[in-house]
Amino acid sequence: MSNRRSHKFLVLAVATAGGLGFFPLAPGTWGSLAALLLWRPLAQSGPWLYTLAFAIILAAALLTAGPAQKYLGRIDHRAIVLDEVAGLLLALAGLPLSWTWAVVGFALFRLLDIIKPWPIPWFSAGHGALDVVSDDLIAGLFTRLLLEGLGC
Repeated sequence: MSNRRSHKFLVLAVATAGGLGFFPLAPGTWGSLAALLLWRPLAQSGPWLYTLAFAIILAAALLTAGPAQKYLGRIDHRAIVLDEVAGLLLALAGLPLSWTWAVVGFALFRLLDIIKPWPIPWFSAGHGALDVVSDDLIAGLFTRLLLEGLGC
């Protein structure tokens, strides 16, 4: 495989969360489900490892979103779902180890990510990697604040 093809394969594998973004129905939901499955073992490992894993996933999303857009031929292509993984992990950070709270967080995150209430669209107004990732981070932050408001 040529270097360019290897780079394309690696970028798309990471940006699509191992190919989950290529699922035909609701790829963002599949990416968020992957984050939900990662959440519990990361949360059980303690705040330092959780934070490190989140930082690595966020960095990977930022590094691959731009090139993935070029390879896929569209700005913020729906197959790019690593940003959903980062956003939901942000939303669930510090939650009690309760699947009930995690599922509520998942549902709130997906709702905010889909309807994108103000000011979330403002953060994705551009075409760069930061614009692709930032709306999901803001949705994750809003989800976390809503969870706090619900008593979590």
